[in-house]
Amino acid sequence: MIFKIFPFLEWFKGYGVGKFKVDFLAGLTVALVLIPQSMAYAQLAGLPAYYGLYAAFLPPMIASLFGSSRQLATGPVAVVSLMSAASLEPLATAGSPEFIAYSIVLAMVVGIFQFSLGVLRLGLVVNFLSHPVVNGFTNAAAIIIASSQFSKFFGVYVDKAPHHYETMVRVAQAAMDYTHVPTLLYGIAAVVIMVVLKKINPRIPNVLVAVAITTVISFFSGYNNDAYIDVSAINQNGISDKITEFNHAVNEINTLGDERAATGIQIDEELKKESGHGTSKSIALIRLESKRDILTSRMDEAKNHAHLIRKDLRHMKFEAVKNGDNFTFYPKDAIPAGIKTDGGTWRIKVQNTTLDSTNLKLMGGGDVVGKIPEGLPTFTVPQLTIKSFLKLFPTAIIISLLGFMEAIAIAKAMAAKTGQKLDPNQELIGQGLANICGSIGSSYAISGSFSRSAVNLQAGAISGISSVVTSLMVVITLLFFTPLLYHLPQAVLAAVIMMAVIGLVNTKGFVHAWKAQWYDGAISIFSFLVTLYFAPHLDKGIMVGVALSMAVFLYKSMRPVVASLSLGEDKVLKSAEHFRLKGCRHISVVRFDGALFFANASYLDEQVAKFRTEQPDLRYILLDAKGINDMDASGEEALALLVDRVRSANLGFAMCGIKGQVMAVMERTHLLDKIGKENIYAGTEEAVAKIVEKVHENTDLPQEGCKNCPLTRHIPVSAS
Repeated sequence: MIFKIFPFLEWFKGYGVGKFKVDFLAGLTVALVLIPQSMAYAQLAGLPAYYGLYAAFLPPMIASLFGSSRQLATGPVAVVSLMSAASLEPLATAGSPEFIAYSIVLAMVVGIFQFSLGVLRLGLVVNFLSHPVVNGFTNAAAIIIASSQFSKFFGVYVDKAPHHYETMVRVAQAAMDYTHVPTLLYGIAAVVIMVVLKKINPRIPNVLVAVAITTVISFFSGYNNDAYIDVSAINQNGISDKITEFNHAVNEINTLGDERAATGIQIDEELKKESGHGTSKSIALIRLESKRDILTSRMDEAKNHAHLIRKDLRHMKFEAVKNGDNFTFYPKDAIPAGIKTDGGTWRIKVQNTTLDSTNLKLMGGGDVVGKIPEGLPTFTVPQLTIKSFLKLFPTAIIISLLGFMEAIAIAKAMAAKTGQKLDPNQELIGQGLANICGSIGSSYAISGSFSRSAVNLQAGAISGISSVVTSLMVVITLLFFTPLLYHLPQAVLAAVIMMAVIGLVNTKGFVHAWKAQWYDGAISIFSFLVTLYFAPHLDKGIMVGVALSMAVFLYKSMRPVVASLSLGEDKVLKSAEHFRLKGCRHISVVRFDGALFFANASYLDEQVAKFRTEQPDLRYILLDAKGINDMDASGEEALALLVDRVRSANLGFAMCGIKGQVMAVMERTHLLDKIGKENIYAGTEEAVAKIVEKVHENTDLPQEGCKNCPLTRHIPVSAS
């Protein structure tokens, strides 16, 4: 019991200094990859970069202490980060305090759901996500994640559109208008460094090396070049009015948002009053709902207006004249004669918040990570209310299942190499506790990482001590080394993400699924296309894929294989249709493959009726029940009616190969008495021999036909 509650205690059986050294080096190696990756993934999740370090602090340690895999490296991962951002963007603006709060609460909800599944031993629920669905979704997510970094790669800024492909069109237009060449070079250089080092030696921490080299160059080259000025320093007509108009639109959005939120609370209160008073809505509730809809429409209009102004402001490009610490800016295409500028290109940094016209930020260089708060995150329990829980729960289910499926797949692959025994339910408990404890330490949703787990295994990690060491390295970084990350280019973090998700692309998975079953391949392709189309709403692809998988499952369950058997070359009864064998004209041996239940009970009767129509000389039906694993009341009723119909047509009926659980149902319902125990046979061969003797030798059938019975002598269709 102690080992079940505290599985990490088993690490210390036979553990010594030598093993600790190996774990320490493995943990250090993983930390060198995790620190830059976590910062990149945090931005993918719509959060400031340092929240990635918070997510890399507690979760790796907690997941290893209470999980079952000793080499699984837990922390921020690409797919979960993207899903977290996509699910929360309708609720708050990415990067805002509200968005950060929602991200932390979502991690708590994900953790509670995973922990509950583990405690209740419901790890098998992950099987609802079939491999074709996950393959299609993962390939689409990899493309979406990689392409979402193009804006950082080119150094452009655009607003997100309702669909990801529309956002990419905006990025392409912005890049054609202006690409910040140094930013593009930093991104390409980071990719080259990582690819080359990985080919030279996979053990080299290529991500860390790329980050270190580019950060040092960024620092010494003055890559980040910002100026904070008063709007009067910009010599362009109408710029002040444009900024005022933009600020008015942003303030209007915020005001309408607050008003809509207050209206939502009033609607909730009105619904509580009306609960139990019938289904009709009160006049007050109808008015409140109409008010909310009007506010939503006005917000959408204000957001579109702000987007158009923001687009104009971002499109503006200037050149600067520097006089000491003072700047004067002129439009790049309208510089007065005789004015000597710096020759560079400056742009206004415009986000989703209001602009301070007395302290306007202009960028003359590239974008860097910037200041990271020193020290550990604040430890507080997230404010989880019933309303927020219900709002986030549907998304949390998908993230939980997808994240856990990714984690357990990695853990199983490593266990196959190490021979370690895995417990999926214990892994769910570990992942759940990691998310719960992580949210207390300001972490967003996390999962097991394929790339870092591979590094951990390759480094020779023996126990979860390596993950504990990784967490401690992140703590040291937060306490002492965050100033070193100030000049890290955002383009390099984009390159880190793009290189990490390349491994998620698996086109062979589509081919493999199609070869296995064409409909599995079709589901995989459809999940891929739906995910791409509805991005950033990634849950649509998962839900459509699961729905298609369930539909195929139900269809196959409703129409299982019902085969007519005959004797093959190897003296074994096989499907006459599949192996092209001639069947007996007088005896039909029917095999039903699947549980006989309400959804397919009538299908057996339909198929038997078809065999009777095709064989006018039929005298006897033998039902081979070896494939029937279960039978419910509807199945038993259908079987009883089938017996009545067959015998009313003066045909014989018998069964063979009945399993214990099916026999028990037949005994309790007295169906066994109706069929007659003398018509029940243990094996198919015995049943066929008895029935052939009964039908062929004890009747007036032509003896010449009996000698060549296909049930006793192999006769291919071509020989008939």
